Amino acid sequence: MPVLILIAFLIVVAVAVGSWLQFTERQAVDTVHAVGSSAADRVDVEAAVQSVDAAGRELVLRVWVTPRGALGEADGAAPVADLSLQTSGATLSDLEFPAHQRLATRDVQVALSGGSISDYPFDTYETDIGFRAQLGGQQVPVRMLFSNNDTLFSISVQPVPSRQDAVVALGLARSGSLLVFAVFMMVVMWALAASVLIGAWYLATGNEGLVWPGLAWMAATLFALAAFRNTAPGTPPIGCVLDWFAFLWAETIIALCLITVVITGVNKALHQDAPRT
Repeated sequence: MPVLILIAFLIVVAVAVGSWLQFTERQAVDTVHAVGSSAADRVDVEAAVQSVDAAGRELVLRVWVTPRGALGEADGAAPVADLSLQTSGATLSDLEFPAHQRLATRDVQVALSGGSISDYPFDTYETDIGFRAQLGGQQVPVRMLFSNNDTLFSISVQPVPSRQDAVVALGLARSGSLLVFAVFMMVVMWALAASVLIGAWYLATGNEGLVWPGLAWMAATLFALAAFRNTAPGTPPIGCVLDWFAFLWAETIIALCLITVVITGVNKALHQDAPRT
């Protein structure tokens, strides 16, 4: 009975912690950071991160531009003059919008600096995102509404003071749920390797010879571990921290255990058959 109570308590604690982590991540995703001018006549830029490509060291930013006040017409659906939106150096393209034409969303690519995907799942990156607007050749105030829609990354936002421009410094790191899952994967890999090691020691020190069910279990674990590793979110490359901390060593231990059990099993089987011959 006390064991059941302890198990029930651990389940409740795990669910509570998981609910808290999910709530905090949801709050971070729903948070919108406002940076820039609050003038009545301004250009609003809604910038949302759609995806982060750590291997390509860039992110995709979806931009929706809305001129406010005297700068726009049809409730901000179109600018009153040619609108040019200049971006920061990390952004790979500027945006041009003709006068009196309906504004549409644009996807732009932003380069990332710092960090390396080989540090997965502890890799971090940084970049700057900025917008400067010119309407009819004259600079106008800009306000940026920044948000993050990529659940695999958490993004910290640091506003950069500016009069009419909207600039933020971003720090990117793996999300809490991804980090927990990656650490869980490493623990499972070491646990499977330890299980196979214990089983191999039992078979090698016994007198059973070749135990085919045991060999099948070890071989299945060897290949299942590789498939399990490929389920890591974010498709990390071979040679990352996940591999050097757990996967490669677990695969090596399991392979050596399998070979050892086969050699000792064959040797015992030959010795058992020798007197009969």
